[in-house]
Amino acid sequence: MRVLVLLLSFLFAAPCLAEGYPERAIRMIVPYPAGGSTDILARAILQPLTEILGKPVIIDNKSGAGGIIGTTEAARATPDGYTIVFGNLGPNALNASLYKKLAYDPIRDFIPISKVVDVPFLLVTAPSTGISSVTDLIARGKKDPNTLTYASVGQGSASHVTAELFRRQAGIEMRHVPYRGGAPATNDTLAGQVSVYFITPLEGMGQVQAGMLKSLGISTAERSPLFPDMPTIHEALPGFQVVVWFGILAPAGVPPEIVARLNDAVTRAVATPSVQEALKKLGVEPKSSTSEAFAATIRTDIDKWAKVVKEANITLD
Repeated sequence: MRVLVLLLSFLFAAPCLAEGYPERAIRMIVPYPAGGSTDILARAILQPLTEILGKPVIIDNKSGAGGIIGTTEAARATPDGYTIVFGNLGPNALNASLYKKLAYDPIRDFIPISKVVDVPFLLVTAPSTGISSVTDLIARGKKDPNTLTYASVGQGSASHVTAELFRRQAGIEMRHVPYRGGAPATNDTLAGQVSVYFITPLEGMGQVQAGMLKSLGISTAERSPLFPDMPTIHEALPGFQVVVWFGILAPAGVPPEIVARLNDAVTRAVATPSVQEALKKLGVEPKSSTSEAFAATIRTDIDKWAKVVKEANITLD
């Protein structure tokens, strides 16, 4: 009889917990510094998410090691729904192939809740380079193989592997010039010290609109409704598509009912007019998803980028 009581208690515990969830504040780890691009995107949904859940959602910036420190802490958190993480392509997909000894497994240690936003890259150059289009860039690369360079925010970064993917699909040589962050990479691109740079709209759209940088193309499969006059890179290089997603994940083991509650809250938060407007002003596309679709995206990107990383011989440990 005692065993039966314990079994029944276990079976009904999760639904009961989920019914009252959340009962206290929820910590959302952002594995990057306050004020950075990831932090800005996370804070865009903070207020509506708090209002929908009825309890405060509090950001905890745990930066370091390219997102690894905060992501590792999230992976090891108690799976009760009170610790979530604002993840992205880097720590939750790219790192699986960049590090031989990663402290967490992006698939095994997390349950995806929902995507929040898709961030494209703009392939930019300084007007002084004279590069007029993606087609022109590729032609130059084939005519003078050792003259082109590309900036990135660091070895193994999304901007690095995106440029490697572009270079390989285009069949050209470009020398990698890694920087420690976006500011120096942008400055040298503005000065024409490097040929091109894959930059996000959050960081580079102001300079593009001011005419200080020229956008050769956007990395989405179709033209963005936010930049309808900007060609896609795909138009000149068929098959090229890169989107850096950001979304919310929880430690593996969170009860399905809580996952569903969080997914509903994030979906509703992303759909609110204030969030839609705020994110679109940053040049990014608000996009929620089901937990299952988000998981499939992560698995697809792990496989996609593992091939690029291996072929380019990129490693960080």
